Amino acid sequence: MPLRSFTVDPAERGERLDRLAARRLGTSRSLVQRLIEQNLLLVDGKVASRSYKVREGQSVEAQVPEEGVSPEDIPVPVVFEDEHILVVDKPAGLVVHPGADNPSGTLVNALLNRGISGGDDPSRPGVVHRLDRDTSGLMVLAKGEPAYSRLVRMMSARQVGRVYRAIAEGRGLPRTGTIDSPIGRDPDNPTLMAAGLGKPAVTHFEALADAAGHTMLSVRLETGRTHQIRVHLSAIGHPVYADPLYGNPVSGRRLWLHAERLAFEHPVGGEPLVVHSDIPEDLRGAATGLDGSFALW
Repeated sequence: MPLRSFTVDPAERGERLDRLAARRLGTSRSLVQRLIEQNLLLVDGKVASRSYKVREGQSVEAQVPEEGVSPEDIPVPVVFEDEHILVVDKPAGLVVHPGADNPSGTLVNALLNRGISGGDDPSRPGVVHRLDRDTSGLMVLAKGEPAYSRLVRMMSARQVGRVYRAIAEGRGLPRTGTIDSPIGRDPDNPTLMAAGLGKPAVTHFEALADAAGHTMLSVRLETGRTHQIRVHLSAIGHPVYADPLYGNPVSGRRLWLHAERLAFEHPVGGEPLVVHSDIPEDLRGAATGLDGSFALW
């Protein structure tokens, strides 16, 4: 991606970074915010938050994607589709949108190949929420307006039920529980997130089974912060099994986290929709490798 830069003028002192960068770079604010989240926009060579107040003379550099992300014929399982929305079962390893390390071969490239649009950021057509690269499972996407705007509002109003299956390290978790702790950028490592600072975040969980020093959980998101489940479970001492960022990597295993259920009202028709995704074979194998009793779940 081409590197673009500018210097903060005296009249721009005190402006929010995201607003200023969007204006000076001639792009959307949502794209600028995504660049900030991915550490692709730096101030004086350092990571900064979107709300950072700039100072006169500071240098802002950004890796801005080329215009027009290319459509690619990438197979992605579709579990529901009509004229307004699409629900896909994202496989592990598939990145949602292009970035510095993944300029192509992403879910967005696949969506463009299907003619999907929506939103003010052409590099994220129809995307209203995301899954990490190594998290598999369900994502709902808008095929255009008015579905896109309505799904965005529904996400903000917490009207889209998202349930995940996870295996966490350790035993002794209560039968049910809630983790209510804000999540924000880790001040010591801005590429990671941390609990106890930032925006409100709430995660509910139910312990389904425990064996071999691990617990299988059903996890429901009330909010949708970056890495929320991973950060919250790690914060209470029970990181997701095989999590290389917030727990302990396991050779030959991926992060044991799967988005298995979406429940919401259709953004245009209003009818209730509930969509399920089976646990992938690689996660089933990892679970039974820990203990055969996990196969029952």
